[in-house]
Amino acid sequence: MTGNKRRSVRDRGQVAFEYMGFVPLLLLVGLCAIQLGIAAYAVNQAGTGARAAARTASHEFPETPPTLAGHRAMSDWISKNGNAQFVPSYGADTVTYTAKVKIPSIIPWVDDFGTATRSSTMPKE
Repeated sequence: MTGNKRRSVRDRGQVAFEYMGFVPLLLLVGLCAIQLGIAAYAVNQAGTGARAAARTASHEFPETPPTLAGHRAMSDWISKNGNAQFVPSYGADTVTYTAKVKIPSIIPWVDDFGTATRSSTMPKE
């Protein structure tokens, strides 16, 4: 016979052992991909908050404080607990708001992924 179809006793369970080493690596890569998406979302939310705050501050008599407008424009889980800060800057005929948002972490044992910073400038009315 040219091929032996019987497996040896030593080969049994080898695939299960290989999966045990590969699954944690696969989970880590998946978590890193999700973390990258969360970081991109935080950057997007910082831009949204900065635009809303600058747009509100550009009005002569705003009904809502610009910082509150920036927080309301963002997702609650991004802007809650002081994770979002707004810094105003006024020019002669423009107003600029800079939003700094702490990027949330889902990876265990890593708490700080830095901050996402975005600015928006609007002309005064």
